[in-house]
Amino acid sequence: MNLEFFFGALTNVWVVGELLLALFTTTREGAGKIQDRGTQIILWVVLVGSFKIEEWMHKLFPVDMPGSYSWLRPAAFGVLILGLSIRVVAIVMLGRAFSANVALRAGQKLQRSGLYGFIRHPTYLGLELILLALAVHSRTWACLAVAFIPPTLAVLYRIHVEEIALRLAFGADYEDYCRSTKRLIPRVY
Repeated sequence: MNLEFFFGALTNVWVVGELLLALFTTTREGAGKIQDRGTQIILWVVLVGSFKIEEWMHKLFPVDMPGSYSWLRPAAFGVLILGLSIRVVAIVMLGRAFSANVALRAGQKLQRSGLYGFIRHPTYLGLELILLALAVHSRTWACLAVAFIPPTLAVLYRIHVEEIALRLAFGADYEDYCRSTKRLIPRVY
């Protein structure tokens, strides 16, 4: 077993985990106030489409990233582990408040501790790191662009929709939280 085996295995674990999250944590009508605006479907369509196109492109474009045979794949593996770790911890911290779609449940409280004390959307930071790892793993600039940019735009749209819902639900508390934390990258954005 080598690094490629473990990278593939972790990628498969992530895909299965995301499918299970979608199946078991999506808030249904009557269980909460759904404000998703189609972002769950958009995100899935963009993710699947981008990676299918990247897979096809990978056959056409040569490996052209510097360090692609020495340090790039181990770096991608490290970023994948970091992304998975952040995403899992952030979801566990939210507990029953986590939903695969943008929805608020009765009695839900604003999470401001742990990872949420550093950034407002650590689940999406974890997802972005996973996407970056998968894109870098291609070792081709064109494939990286296709695998990373469209999903990132979909994630940013989802964050926008989620923040509108959180502002409506938590008002001044959420505004105060926004002043003390960044959206996705600590101290940057």
